[in-house]
Amino acid sequence: MEHAHDTTNTSTTDTRRWWTLVIFAYVALEGASLQMRGSVVPVLRESFGTPDWLLGLVAPAGTVGFLVFVALTGIIASRVNTRRLILLGIAGTGASVFIVGFTPSFAFFLAALFARGSFGGVGRGIDRPLLSHLHSGDRGKWFSYYDAMWAVGATIGPLVVTAALWLGDWRFAYYMLGVAFLPVVLLVWWLPTPSIDGKGDDTLTFDEIKRVGQRPEVLVMIAGILMTTGVEGALFTWLTTFAEGRIPTSFVTASLSVLLVAYIPGRFVAGVLSDRIGPVELISGLAILCLVSTVYTFFVASGVGMLVGLFGIGFSLSGQFPTLLAYSIEAAPEHSAPINSLSLVVSTLGIAGVPALLGFVISDAGIELAMQLLVIPLVALVGVSVIAWVRIGAPTER
Repeated sequence: MEHAHDTTNTSTTDTRRWWTLVIFAYVALEGASLQMRGSVVPVLRESFGTPDWLLGLVAPAGTVGFLVFVALTGIIASRVNTRRLILLGIAGTGASVFIVGFTPSFAFFLAALFARGSFGGVGRGIDRPLLSHLHSGDRGKWFSYYDAMWAVGATIGPLVVTAALWLGDWRFAYYMLGVAFLPVVLLVWWLPTPSIDGKGDDTLTFDEIKRVGQRPEVLVMIAGILMTTGVEGALFTWLTTFAEGRIPTSFVTASLSVLLVAYIPGRFVAGVLSDRIGPVELISGLAILCLVSTVYTFFVASGVGMLVGLFGIGFSLSGQFPTLLAYSIEAAPEHSAPINSLSLVVSTLGIAGVPALLGFVISDAGIELAMQLLVIPLVALVGVSVIAWVRIGAPTER
């Protein structure tokens, strides 16, 4: 991660504060743009007469570009100027979101989503590594706050679509959000080069990839993120289906909102706790709370009581990803960009893979058993975290 220390009169503290604001604003807007796509799917069916089998391409269109470019960004980050790379990611994401609003056909919509995902991969591939170097003394806290901002944006995204439909056209949502990126782009253009601790990321070589990939902290991160995001993907996809007939009809759609809203305080609390207890202790505690909440929700609760359990799941599940990532980066901070990219690739696989597997279970045995099976990855997560607590402990650089 190439950089130059700030040579202006702006203090280091002020520089870090402004660059942190840039990163938080970007990830909130990126989260909003991601969650908007699901909200416009029913409208696309009406606008373009798109059949359901083609609507299924909406998610892959954005995901493929994201995966490719987030991986490439992690590989080249140490060789490219950080400021230029993050400017490309933010400006490209905003421009592609705005262009979605001009969609004349469903094919154009998919192409625009691919562009949004690709630029999002660049931005997300570099923003958290920069945050890691800006706040190297307390990464866990700032990573949790970062993900909390993403959750805020993800919650707002569908509301923007609702407002646009109220105004008469879903395209207004993409125009409004695209314009919202402009102040962030201008801020990046105006700010002095970020001043960071140390020398940033080292150049990535094959030997370094091998060394980092063998670190136990990185292996714990891979296993933990795969299990937690798998549970997240299953809930995002199948929760409302499970809720139908089990809670009052007026609360069915709100059940997913309860889960997502819990992410916001959950991640802020995880950030505060990361300053007070060790990462593996925090991961273990959250995993146990999530397991208990899941057992209550899908084995015991009924009616509105399920919503209490869902809030507990969202609250405890939300802090896992940032804490696991911070835990692994603490072991190899000189390669935060590739570790960050690896975490995003693994999380995408978990979010996409587990819901697909549960689809087969649902077709054969029903939705209730499928949701109850989520205790399996959570039990495994508790096991992995406890082993990490006992055998590995706090991460140490080597």
